[in-house]
Amino acid sequence: MTYLRSAVQRNKSLLTLHITVFVWGFTGILGALISIPATYLVWYRVLIAFISIYAWFRIKKTSLKVDTNSFVKLFLTGLILGGHWILFFYSIKISTVSVTLVSLSSITLFTSILEPLFSKSKIAKLEVLIGCLIIAGIYLIFKFEHQYTLGILTGLASALCASIFSIINSKQVKTIQPAVISFYELFGAWCWLSLYFLITRGFNSAMLLNGKDLFFLLILGILCTAVAYVAGVSVMKELSAFRVALITNLEPIYGIIIAFLIFGKKEQMSLGFYGGTVLILGSIFLYPYIRKRLNK
Repeated sequence: MTYLRSAVQRNKSLLTLHITVFVWGFTGILGALISIPATYLVWYRVLIAFISIYAWFRIKKTSLKVDTNSFVKLFLTGLILGGHWILFFYSIKISTVSVTLVSLSSITLFTSILEPLFSKSKIAKLEVLIGCLIIAGIYLIFKFEHQYTLGILTGLASALCASIFSIINSKQVKTIQPAVISFYELFGAWCWLSLYFLITRGFNSAMLLNGKDLFFLLILGILCTAVAYVAGVSVMKELSAFRVALITNLEPIYGIIIAFLIFGKKEQMSLGFYGGTVLILGSIFLYPYIRKRLNK
């Protein structure tokens, strides 16, 4: 009975994660549609998101209290989260949505290497093999889309940050509510960015929003961040960081299709790009099948 309940809960978490990833597929599109620079875009995004979560906590009359040690960890993780999003949106603005989303698929590669290091366990040979295939796919994209080299490198750096905070969250979610984790990490990201703006005199007229940017930012901050981020963290109670990273790689598929429908020719790439993309995503989706066969 306990096993059945656990399986149902795990399947529920998988469904939640798939819906969340579909919503995340719109994030890159919104990033391309919003005209302000990446740093300001992220500042507004996390501001709207953590205020939304705080309002939800107030309505539910739920406590946000955590111990000092947990607060410091979450606050510092917010720095990594903020870095991930800035690099992500900057990559979109200097390349394309498709290039950025495929580069983000390397989360699986980074997680397969970093998660065993965090948990002090052996690196699985199968995950190393999948990682090598992903590297080959990235190489193909570099070779045929060299004009987007900086965008690809920035996207890879964004994926590294995403992998790190995903692994950290997979540990934190064992003892802290997902919404609480999300609130303090988003708040931390906003504080770190605000500090950066204070030092660099970033609070200036470049931050001003027009009506279109405000509309898209509200969608990005509430639906694609506050709601989706809480959901994305909550599934880590049942799923490993690697499996979450694996399913998260559906985001490029959703995003590339939506981007092509909205932006048309701007999102068209070379055959080499699509070859690399198929190699990366094919490796990722073959992984669970191969692992199941090996376990048998």
